[in-house]
Amino acid sequence: FFSELLMLHLARTSRRVLGRRTFHATALRAASRQTPHGGVLLDQMVKDPKEKEDLIAQCEGRVKQLNDRQCCDTELIINGGFSPLSGFMNPDWYESVTKEMRTPDGLIFGLPVVMDSDGTEEVGQKVLLKQGDLPIAVMEVESKWQPNKAIECKSSYGFTTIEHPGVRMVAMERDDYYIGGKVWGLNYPKWIFPCQTPAELREELPATDVVAFQCRNPIHRAHYELFIRALDADNVAKDGVVLVHPTCGPTQEDDIPGIVRYGTYEVLKKEVANPRVRWAYLPYSMHMAGPKEAIQHMMIRKNYGCTHFIIGRDMAGCKSNIDGEDFYGPYEAQEFAQHHAVEMGMQTVPSLNLVYTKEEGYITADAAKEAGLKPLKLSGTEFRKRLRAGEEIPEWFAFSSVVDVLRSDAQKK
Repeated sequence: FFSELLMLHLARTSRRVLGRRTFHATALRAASRQTPHGGVLLDQMVKDPKEKEDLIAQCEGRVKQLNDRQCCDTELIINGGFSPLSGFMNPDWYESVTKEMRTPDGLIFGLPVVMDSDGTEEVGQKVLLKQGDLPIAVMEVESKWQPNKAIECKSSYGFTTIEHPGVRMVAMERDDYYIGGKVWGLNYPKWIFPCQTPAELREELPATDVVAFQCRNPIHRAHYELFIRALDADNVAKDGVVLVHPTCGPTQEDDIPGIVRYGTYEVLKKEVANPRVRWAYLPYSMHMAGPKEAIQHMMIRKNYGCTHFIIGRDMAGCKSNIDGEDFYGPYEAQEFAQHHAVEMGMQTVPSLNLVYTKEEGYITADAAKEAGLKPLKLSGTEFRKRLRAGEEIPEWFAFSSVVDVLRSDAQKK
């Protein structure tokens, strides 16, 4: 019903002008054929071996080694996950996205995508981007500048203190210069997890509503209940599916390593074997930017063919590494994403606040309160303690297959 009202509204308004770009009502009609962000799904991968050789030769021996974060960004430029971006942002895009959350022609874009540099590259040069010995891409340096990182952090994250992990990354991991320019893909980076391109995943998704579930940690029972119940939302088709699409690139320093997270997803996929749940992996590096990162995630999942996006409580949020205080409100990302969803051609599905009760299993916290039922709880600290000690972890809290993977890793430390 919500979908029909939304489409009727868009049909009446015909189109909305975003700067010099237009947003058409047809952007909401597809499922696996969801209109890519900006209208075209880019593919920057060079197919012809001779063309690849010529591009590498034009680099004249200039090589830039990529870290994991840069590999993630480069891959999403090559495969179209960052469409309509065809290279690392030049100053006009960088300034516009940083300050306005829009491209220069008015298209919404959550966070800047930049390549940092020690300053050795010069404008006009081509540079070979490598992951170890593997050539990943050729970048043409169209611009080079020293960014105001304080303004970037304040605009993107809302903070400038290095207590925030995103600010810490910009200030302490990135070099002093940024270089922008077009990227030609040569090979995709090698990861421990398989990453389908947006085009490949779109071919596998059914022509119905596709609800994306973003996560960066192992999935426990409450998470599973949350995204399964999202399929019952009023604005999701009865034959809709969930796409579990974890980010497996760098996250926070204290997060579970990517190889362990990948192992938990693989065993859970086999354990639940639910035909309405699809699985894929995203080579994305988290910024922990709260509301603006929610926009970035929605944009990427739109390019991968999703029509809906589950906005979790405190999505992409983080805490101070000094006093433990949250940087963002628990529903700040939800409200921000809902505000921009129609313009983006996406629909949001807010996550339910679920608790477990002995009498009714998983129900909403409000329903438990009304019924006078006491929720059972297990803190993260207690969960990790039991993992290390080999103690029992209740099935209502975590899947046994996931526990086995996590326990094996915990007992190695």
